[in-house]
Amino acid sequence: MSKLQNVFFPLLAVVAAFIVGAIVIAAVGDDPLFVYGLFFSSVFGTIDGLSYTLFYATPLIFTGLAVALAFHCGLLNIGAEGQLQVAAFVCAWIGFTFNLPGLLLVPMCMLGAVLAGAIWAGIPGLLKARFGSHEVINTIMMNFIAAGITSYLTQYFYREPGDPILQTKHIYEQAHIARIAKLLSPLGVDLPQRLPLNLSLLIALAAAGGTYFFLWHTRWGYDLRAVGANPAAAQYGGVNVARNIVLAMCISGALAGMVAIGEVQGYRYRYYEGFSAGYGFTGIAVALLGRNHPLGIVLAALLFGALQRAGLFIDIFTDRVSKDLTVILQATIILFVGCEELFRQLKRRWAKPA
Repeated sequence: MSKLQNVFFPLLAVVAAFIVGAIVIAAVGDDPLFVYGLFFSSVFGTIDGLSYTLFYATPLIFTGLAVALAFHCGLLNIGAEGQLQVAAFVCAWIGFTFNLPGLLLVPMCMLGAVLAGAIWAGIPGLLKARFGSHEVINTIMMNFIAAGITSYLTQYFYREPGDPILQTKHIYEQAHIARIAKLLSPLGVDLPQRLPLNLSLLIALAAAGGTYFFLWHTRWGYDLRAVGANPAAAQYGGVNVARNIVLAMCISGALAGMVAIGEVQGYRYRYYEGFSAGYGFTGIAVALLGRNHPLGIVLAALLFGALQRAGLFIDIFTDRVSKDLTVILQATIILFVGCEELFRQLKRRWAKPA
């Protein structure tokens, strides 16, 4: 029954949010059926729509996994935004600094992104483990520090001369990763080469599978979850709580840092100030909707990616509804998910005999 409830409540939250969205659409004088028809056709009706949905979902898979893994250790990583930002800068820096063969440069950029994210998240983890400082405050502050450092370095050291946009120079071509269209071409599947969907989608799915295996099929994952469930009991059972806190934050930051792989090596080919559409913060919502389970996170990321994709078409092709509808839907979904305990209490009350 518990597993059914884990599926039922998020699904109920999504359905309820779309009902609320329909009421809002009707209230502003538009046709809910037309708007939702446009929503689904723009997301699933064409190869372009599906590709862009998967492209938008990819960074959310990484950040959702990052938030979830920390949560399983009883931690709230609010710093994924800063972690992915630092990771993207380091990934780009390696890519335009070292003119090496692709066989070396591609994994070097990936490893740089992962390590940068891990180190940036490990600092709040170490402060938590050593001094008991609250990771929420520390990770939020680290977001601001990340934004300041990357902006300063980009503007004064690594921006192309005369470039009005705050971005670094291009990475070397051999640091690029393949786009999905190129990967599928030898199989006879012809997709437009302009589509930005790239190899990072497969890496994200592999990360989801790896996270699941780590958490539920390894001793380290068991220890980590034990700390999250009851630190005192875990300590009594011989688990090193401080080490697991640092480990959880480092792995969480590494997952967030993987966002840089798709953005820098597969899409923009440089570090671009403001490239993240709030991926780190949206990842919190993705993890919440996905019940902190890797499979649920993948599905939730697809939903949020679909909302991001559909927003542009809703803004253009409807009379009175703007793309802000997708923001309303996101917020309403999370609101209903957050009300789950209320629904449980009502259910228990109704179940009591009169």
